[in-house]
Amino acid sequence: MRNLDMTTLRSFMTVADHGGVTRAATVLNLTQSAVSMQLKRLEELLDVELLDRSNRTIALTAAGEQLLGYARKIIQLNDEVVGRLTDDLYEGELVLGVPHDIVYPVIPRVLKTFNSVFPRVKVVLRSSSTMKLHEALTKGEVDLILTTEGTPKQGGETLAEVPLRWAGTVDGQVWKRRPLKLAFCNVCIFRPIAIRELNEAGIEWELALDADDDRSADVLISADLAIGAILESSIPPHQVAIPNNSGLPDLGVQQINMYHGANPDLAQQQLADLLRQAYLGGAAPTLLRSA
Repeated sequence: MRNLDMTTLRSFMTVADHGGVTRAATVLNLTQSAVSMQLKRLEELLDVELLDRSNRTIALTAAGEQLLGYARKIIQLNDEVVGRLTDDLYEGELVLGVPHDIVYPVIPRVLKTFNSVFPRVKVVLRSSSTMKLHEALTKGEVDLILTTEGTPKQGGETLAEVPLRWAGTVDGQVWKRRPLKLAFCNVCIFRPIAIRELNEAGIEWELALDADDDRSADVLISADLAIGAILESSIPPHQVAIPNNSGLPDLGVQQINMYHGANPDLAQQQLADLLRQAYLGGAAPTLLRSA
């Protein structure tokens, strides 16, 4: 009877998610040689090649693709069992702050995985603007925040870079009219960026909204009464990105950054790990602590 090693499976899955041994070693806090040895032992145990090393980039073989699906299920079940049987060790409350426009699709998947291992940790999700989330972190009102910014502030860790796009309703026409109607709430961090680019392009504009609520901007955009600026990965199904050849200026890219308070505990560190995996790896997150 041959038994799969959980640590080795985690290393294999992390290599697959991050596209190589180097990045996987960084995520796992191991040396490249240690990760390579784990992969070699796994291949010897199963007597199959899991990685295609014939090219400069590592790819999964057919057997590797098959194992990856099983590995995700095995690790998820392992973490759930460990969490359920040891949940008395981890109790308390954790406040996560996230701008509303990047809550989906990553945050629900991350919180589901986190809850499977820390079921007695109450996670409070606080959705607000980047500016207000920074203020809340400074005051100690939140434990961990994600932000959307052009560049990270001190202590920030960049998880992803996403194009900022002009967005309007499906089959909308308002973007063709002048002055251009804009819908931004008063605290939207993208508003000064959009206005600056329009001014430099010599495009006449006017604000169609005076409110602190992002939902109001969504209503005006969806009604084809104005356009806004939204991260490309966060444009809702009832809206579309305005074509790049529309004559509107390019808005560049924004970073999704992560910040945490001083002295994070184990639960906060693990939540940060899940967020890091979700954005850098683009796959279903799994906890990295050993069984």
